[in-house]
Amino acid sequence: MALIEEFDKSGNWLFKKRSFVPVVLYVFAAVLIWFGMDQDMDYTNRKWSFVCIGVSMYGQLVRAITIGFTPRNTSGRNTGAGQVASELNTKGIYSTVRHPLYFGNFFMWMGLVLYVGNWWFSIVAVLLFWLYYERIMFAEEFFLRSKFGQIYLNWSAKTPAFVPRIRNWVSSEMDFSLRNVLKREYSGFFAVFLSFALINTMKNYMVFKSLDTAFLLDPFWMYLLAGSAIVFILLRSLKKYSRVLHVEGR
Repeated sequence: MALIEEFDKSGNWLFKKRSFVPVVLYVFAAVLIWFGMDQDMDYTNRKWSFVCIGVSMYGQLVRAITIGFTPRNTSGRNTGAGQVASELNTKGIYSTVRHPLYFGNFFMWMGLVLYVGNWWFSIVAVLLFWLYYERIMFAEEFFLRSKFGQIYLNWSAKTPAFVPRIRNWVSSEMDFSLRNVLKREYSGFFAVFLSFALINTMKNYMVFKSLDTAFLLDPFWMYLLAGSAIVFILLRSLKKYSRVLHVEGR
């Protein structure tokens, strides 16, 4: 198999296994916390907690802007059945960067990585993220280039792959759909706060070294976890049992 086909095949396979990325990060984080390896940041520092939340929520905001203006089945959306694209997104956030959802994912997970409090872990996580998603981005672009030809080449020639170029902004022709964002992003939003809570619990256990504190969670994270859980249950119920969040063509 030629290398270009190998990259395409591995990229699509890695996309299907993307749900295991958080598991790998949890394992590395748990090892670092267990052995207390150079904890550079005080996890009880509320300012640092807000910084980490801010980084993750910035990523969530990028994803919300992307999804809010994006119609269904566009720009090589990768599904279990394969790549899907009825048209190529070139406006809105897609006029500034070719892979805005992965850009958003990077910051969502980076907030969690930073909360672990180890700078070396943060650097390694960045490198692993890039190696992992580079193949996925390659597979998507390989598909889009094959389907849209010169239209794709013209767009990609002036649009960065990962770091947005804001001066390229071209307004989207579609209206922003908050309902589409809520329908598609509630699980990721909850996963972020659940992950923060798990990290906080692990750190508390290692500090107090007691089984009585195995599930000790700081009140700050407890309230945030409870709030995000309520949002998750509400939006999931609306999606499953009603059409409140349904938007035609999204």
